[in-house]
Amino acid sequence: MTTAAPSPASVQDNPAKHRFEYASQGERAVAIYSLDGDVITFIHTLVPEALQGQGIARQLVLAGLASARERGLRVIPQCPVFAAYMRSHPDTHDLLADEGRKLLGL
Repeated sequence: MTTAAPSPASVQDNPAKHRFEYASQGERAVAIYSLDGDVITFIHTLVPEALQGQGIARQLVLAGLASARERGLRVIPQCPVFAAYMRSHPDTHDLLADEGRKLLGL
């Protein structure tokens, strides 16, 4: 029996804490960011051990990038999870700030 991956709709932006959050089973996975003008820097993604292996980090990335696109923000993927996703998904490269392009070697 397989469990369905959480949907991006399960991820909420918490602007007061500068992070996207996914809560389940009393645990909270987060993607921490900073905002400077029209640039969002994704700093770190944390998924508690109890929630690992369920595609939650990917859902945090998808929600973060969708939010950046909706808000017209440029992205700097300092977080290795965001960097790896963006590096392997050229359809996200238009979101990259100049510094983000350098980080990914583009």
